Amino acid sequence: MAAGTLYICGTPIGNLEDVTLRVLRILAEVDLVAAEDTRHTRKLLSHYGIKTPLTSFHAHNWRKKAGELLARLRQGASIALVSDAGMPGISDPGAELVALALDEGMAVIPVPGPSAVLTALVVSGLPAGRFVFEGFLPRKDRKRALEGLRDEPRTVVLFESPQRLLATLDDILAVLGDRKLAVARELTKRYEEVFRGTVSAARAHFAAYPPRGEITLVLAGAAAAEAEEVPRPGRAALAAEVAELQERGRSRPEALREVARRYGLRRRELYALLLEAARQQKNGEDS
Repeated sequence: MAAGTLYICGTPIGNLEDVTLRVLRILAEVDLVAAEDTRHTRKLLSHYGIKTPLTSFHAHNWRKKAGELLARLRQGASIALVSDAGMPGISDPGAELVALALDEGMAVIPVPGPSAVLTALVVSGLPAGRFVFEGFLPRKDRKRALEGLRDEPRTVVLFESPQRLLATLDDILAVLGDRKLAVARELTKRYEEVFRGTVSAARAHFAAYPPRGEITLVLAGAAAAEAEEVPRPGRAALAAEVAELQERGRSRPEALREVARRYGLRRRELYALLLEAARQQKNGEDS
């Protein structure tokens, strides 16, 4: 018996009208649809009158389910793999299933569809000719992961949850400085929002208006950040920015590091400017 075929199907990231005709045909013709969340995918299938059986395949059961799906493929079944949104294999275990199927010489066919990465990138207003996708930053050691992107010249695309957005923006500001970025939220959905500005401006905006839904960050690369001419404020203004960060809970070393990176200064240089500002203020008060 000839082995079956695994189809990698891209599904809408929000608007159900974004599904392709080919994806709909494949979903209707295969023997089984392996979905990240069967409840979510059932809405798509029901919307288009598709009654193909569903089974779950997600981060918590993929090791067990992969064997079951491979057994079905060996028996000649055709299976469509879908995620909750976009192309499978991006921030989900689809890549593992693809690798296992390919190791056994099975046919794996891509059926392209929407992508949150590309959608956010092209609407961000940042350079899109060259970019790097980093997925979700680790929950621990986010700053260490960001350190690895300090000299990355290409535009950087990240995924983030609404619960961790502010903390991530704080870490980006501390490690990479106040670069340009776009925060794309709920793309293609009713409450779609794309915030464009600087990291600090985005932080202030989403502190005032807590975000909901799926979030994609598009961050200017090092080359673009270095090309921007950031006016350097005077000594007193620099001191005020350091004091403001400390009032917001940063330690003095963290505040110094962040302001120094924001204006392309070395920490020693910034510290010397702050000492001079303090000296001038004292002399002014004494006179």
